[in-house]
Amino acid sequence: MDIDPRQYEDIAVNDNDVHSIVMSYLAHSCFTDTLESFTTSTGVKQTANLEDMEKRKRIYHLALEGSVLKAIELTEQFAPDLLEKNKDLHFDLLSLHFVGLVCSRKCTEALEFAQAKLAPFGKVQKYVEKLEDFMALLAYNEPEKSPMFHLLSLEYRQQVADSLNRAMLANSNLPSYSAVERLMQQTTVVRQCLSQESRRVSSICFERLFEELEPR
Repeated sequence: MDIDPRQYEDIAVNDNDVHSIVMSYLAHSCFTDTLESFTTSTGVKQTANLEDMEKRKRIYHLALEGSVLKAIELTEQFAPDLLEKNKDLHFDLLSLHFVGLVCSRKCTEALEFAQAKLAPFGKVQKYVEKLEDFMALLAYNEPEKSPMFHLLSLEYRQQVADSLNRAMLANSNLPSYSAVERLMQQTTVVRQCLSQESRRVSSICFERLFEELEPR
């Protein structure tokens, strides 16, 4: 159900709220230079830790670009207990490195890496199916054409890198999602609720209409 924009076009928006949302997004996404320029031009007080932002930015891009072992090393320096506590994330990062080896046709090295680093996860049931999918890539001469091709995609690397960034933020007691993301999530929920309510009201109206049309 779409809402008529005229219902809210006269509602005033506080500049400070807008500035806070923009700063939240820039800090979340590690846009250090842009954040500094924004705070300078608006006069808003800078509260983000720029040094930590730069560290997160480097780790994020290392994971995204495939230098996963280096990303893991720097993550352990930045947040020593993060990967120990977040086994799912650790598994995903190690899997990314495995995929990189497979894509480089370093199958022997990939197999040795899997036996040393991924095999221990096989003791936990929830990782078994994932391990089978990753190991199946070794059976294909062109893994990018296999049924598991999505594991080699940029979208999958982006997903893991985003999860890593959110985990680092949470570890630093910062919001794991930016204000913009939260607003979008809340907007989606509101639209769904309005749509469900609209369907419910329509259903009630139809029921009453049919009741009135029934012969008495």
